[in-house]
Amino acid sequence: MPKENLNKNADRSCGLVMPISPIDGCSSEHWAEVKAIVTDAVESITDFSFKVKLVSDADDVGVIQKRIVQNLYSSDIVVCDVSGKNPNVMFELGMRLAFDKPTVIIKDDKTDYSFDTGVIEHVPYRRDLRFANVVSFKKHLADKVAATLREASRDSNHSTFLKNFGTFSVASLKEAEVSSDKVVIEMLTELQSEVASLRRRVVSRPSRAISEVSSLIRLCIRTWRMENDCDSSDDLLGNESLYQFIEKEIDARQHFETRPQFIEAVNAQISKLTV
Repeated sequence: MPKENLNKNADRSCGLVMPISPIDGCSSEHWAEVKAIVTDAVESITDFSFKVKLVSDADDVGVIQKRIVQNLYSSDIVVCDVSGKNPNVMFELGMRLAFDKPTVIIKDDKTDYSFDTGVIEHVPYRRDLRFANVVSFKKHLADKVAATLREASRDSNHSTFLKNFGTFSVASLKEAEVSSDKVVIEMLTELQSEVASLRRRVVSRPSRAISEVSSLIRLCIRTWRMENDCDSSDDLLGNESLYQFIEKEIDARQHFETRPQFIEAVNAQISKLTV
């Protein structure tokens, strides 16, 4: 990582990798509380001005896998909560460590250390989120994040993980300027590919049809919105053109006994949209 001038007033990006769905006996509400605690700790750092967000979050609409990889690569620092050893979290942590950029790992007291990442210091916290422990954890985490970013900015040879195993050529992402039309076309192509893949999986695994048909419908909605430049979810409800598009794309007759059932399923997915 090249040396850079530490400007305290410049916004720094802190990517957050952590579970968000129920796992290992912890509810989604538990993870939301952990996220709030971590965000508060990082944003309390006075040496830097941080913007904290999940690496899966973005201000624009796009293919989520691309967004995650880009945020894992470009974030100034990443805080990763390996509590519960969520497979997606561990995979994303592996990608960040492969980029060999500043990373801070946290975990609760109910989760064992992983063999491969045990060489990295973990900032611990109690799973029961007891107040006194949360206070000390937030201070420890804030100090660790600030120190890690400061050291990485000062030392061009700073390495969170790979230094333990030798000298490596660190992965990088190619960057190139392209027209907005090309970006949209590429995103539509990827979405359509995902739609086709999900359709094949739904047909081949009927027992998982309900959840996967819902995913398929959501992808179709996103594709239609991009093709029709539709920003408002209010314009989707009752839109016959959208219904016909989805009906054709997923072959709705395979999954719904009546069209009203199909319309109800589509409307349910529209109501969940946040972008």
